[in-house]
Amino acid sequence: MNIGIFSGSFNPIHIGHLALANYLCEYEGLDELWFMVTPHNPLKEEDALMDDKFRLQLVQLAIEGYPKFRVSDFEFHLSRPSYTVHTLDGLKKTYPEHVFHLIMGSDNWLLFPRWHQSERILAENHILVYPRPGYPVDAASLPGNVKLASSPVFEISSTFIRKALDEGRDVRYFLHPAVYEALKRQ
Repeated sequence: MNIGIFSGSFNPIHIGHLALANYLCEYEGLDELWFMVTPHNPLKEEDALMDDKFRLQLVQLAIEGYPKFRVSDFEFHLSRPSYTVHTLDGLKKTYPEHVFHLIMGSDNWLLFPRWHQSERILAENHILVYPRPGYPVDAASLPGNVKLASSPVFEISSTFIRKALDEGRDVRYFLHPAVYEALKRQ
């Protein structure tokens, strides 16, 4: 199967993540998409993250009922900080029957040379880049194993959601209803 690996902190998961993932499964040839909840991204401050297990629970609540989505705590069992190259190596070793496609935003694609062992990731993996506002990518300049998705652009972020919730704003339509309720109870 062609599996998309959508790795991120999902701090919290929101409708932008879900709509993008839905599009990638339905229009970009992915059989499944695995939401790989990252315990600590080396490019982010760890203290800004909600509890790992809570973020994993929120993703599970958000994807329930859609057969092409899976939630994964695979990176919880790897050494920290978590590096994508180690995740991909581990996934290929554990699930040799699947072909994995790393999913990243165009903002991250432009930062990709800064990633740990980015040359090896690029040489050994399929990458699916989705557009982000303000970060254009020239599809003609991409290597053969990197594809630019023509997905809609979503201008919503987890940072926006956290700030709105901290301010007491009602942002229920930016979140899956079960995620919104779980965040309100927290």
